[in-house]
Amino acid sequence: MKFLPSRPVLSEDVAATSSGFHFARGDKEALRSPLAKKLLSIEHVSSVFVGKDFVTVSKTNDGAWTVIKPFVFSHIMDWYSEGTSAVEDDRPSDTTILDDDSEVVALIKELIEARIRPAVQEDGGDIFFRGYDEQTGVVSVELAGSCVGCPSSSVTLRNGVENMLMHYIPEVKGIDNVTRDDDDDVFKLTFPTNDDDPPQPLKDDPRVSL
Repeated sequence: MKFLPSRPVLSEDVAATSSGFHFARGDKEALRSPLAKKLLSIEHVSSVFVGKDFVTVSKTNDGAWTVIKPFVFSHIMDWYSEGTSAVEDDRPSDTTILDDDSEVVALIKELIEARIRPAVQEDGGDIFFRGYDEQTGVVSVELAGSCVGCPSSSVTLRNGVENMLMHYIPEVKGIDNVTRDDDDDVFKLTFPTNDDDPPQPLKDDPRVSL
């Protein structure tokens, strides 16, 4: 479920280097995020994705949103009142073009950052570049947030991300979704000024607002 606060979630310096962070229950990386630690303390919350201006919370199958939502809302409001950073991070973004990147890798990163990521984030998730195999032409990516476990995620990857990469970069022959060791709802804490549908073909089913 995607939660939309009325203020930015990530600080400007962190948002400048990363579009978001994914934390799972039991993940030591969550120690870097005061906000994620709060949300993961809620019973039946399985993972948290912290984006620039939204938070996506995933639950276990036996959890009920009617019970979880008030706790999420309360923890987010408490975190804002405390004034702490959502994530302590100074690492480069996955799409930062490095000196040793090939021309193809640089193009892949640019396309993900400029065209693909904004559309995926509109749905409460994110997509991260994880590598490119020059011999096979396969791009490795990782989905996070509401895209994880979403029934339409495979369609999004194949019909949207893969087709776009292959269209603009002939060297790309396919993609591989890397998974790490469900709902598709959107819960608005406030009313965003712009809630347009994400561009096609990266979205295959309508958003649900509660």
